[in-house]
Amino acid sequence: MKAVTWQGRRDVRVEDVPDPRIEQPTDAVIRITSTGLCGSDLHLYEVLTPFMTPGDILGHEPMGVVEETGAQVTNLRSGDRVVVPFQISCGHCFMCSAGLMTQCETTQVTGEGMGAALFGYTRLYGAVPGAQAEYLRVPQAQFGPIKVPDGPPDDRFVYLSDVLPTAWQAVAYAAVPPGGTLAVLGLGPIGDMCCRIAQAQGVERVFGVDLVPERLARASRRGTAAYDLRVYEDEKELVQAIRDETGGRGPDAVIDAVGTEAHGSAAAKLAQTATGLLPRKLSAPLAERFSVDRLGALRMAIDLVRRGGTISLSGVYGGMADPMPMLTLFDKQIQLRMGQANVRRWTDSIMPYLMDGDPLGVDDFATHRLPLTDATRAYDMFQRKQDGAVKILMQP
Repeated sequence: MKAVTWQGRRDVRVEDVPDPRIEQPTDAVIRITSTGLCGSDLHLYEVLTPFMTPGDILGHEPMGVVEETGAQVTNLRSGDRVVVPFQISCGHCFMCSAGLMTQCETTQVTGEGMGAALFGYTRLYGAVPGAQAEYLRVPQAQFGPIKVPDGPPDDRFVYLSDVLPTAWQAVAYAAVPPGGTLAVLGLGPIGDMCCRIAQAQGVERVFGVDLVPERLARASRRGTAAYDLRVYEDEKELVQAIRDETGGRGPDAVIDAVGTEAHGSAAAKLAQTATGLLPRKLSAPLAERFSVDRLGALRMAIDLVRRGGTISLSGVYGGMADPMPMLTLFDKQIQLRMGQANVRRWTDSIMPYLMDGDPLGVDDFATHRLPLTDATRAYDMFQRKQDGAVKILMQP
């Protein structure tokens, strides 16, 4: 089959690889019909390269049709249309029963000290072959895949794999009080969807911050008060502008949808780049102990949120030596919630928004639809933020 493989820093290629097969009785094999390119994939493209191996298959946002199932998968049959969550979880362990599927005790990558295995996401999360491919082996298929009806195009449901539950959890963790305000930092796919979900749930005032014109325009068209970071003298001035709209206090909650690749912090960027250029035998141990993030977005969130407010982190961070402003966090009495989305915890709540009209605008959420064979161009375009690329879907 054809699959998108990682070959090195900023080097992904579509190659022929062996077809997946049933290996465990809880497996299924899915024929992919649509697969997303996620901002998290760009971390593998550049920042997290020490944890990758040439030939790794990328991708974790798939949907498709069931081709084959293992003996213990009784909830699916050949021909079912399904969306596959980005994490692999069993549904019955202590953590899954507590709604923490990203901590699944059946698939935890204990050898790396990490949580549940993820599709296509480094050896830290199990080095499981990913979903930017023609076919996908799905472990724990007795629980993970979400059956969806035939009829609507893939765009209606494919975001259940990651974008929708990640944004839903970010908004839930933000816990905006009735009549409260929310700021979203970063208006890429997750930040944009956070704004849409918050508004659909009745949050009347949502502020969005970015510096990419196409992202600001998308959010603004749907009622978000969009703030262009480039037009302010510095971040302090932008923070004050939003405070002025919230009684001088700041928003009740802030979602950081940016993560480790925030703009700014030249020293941290240099450290990330230098580590990625080292031979893997040297770079991986350094990254495990001394990795740092560009914390511009998180520091802005800490500055911006009102005292006693909540910061919800959905952007991916990977630093082990990040300097945190603990005095400010403590003094402002900030509540901090974070983590990979527990996909199946939220999908039943999200599904009505996909079945009754299109209030979240998923049908035209993708800015680009490309064949899987154009993956190399898709990654380059998305990484450079060219041609208005906000969300890219690929079809095998």
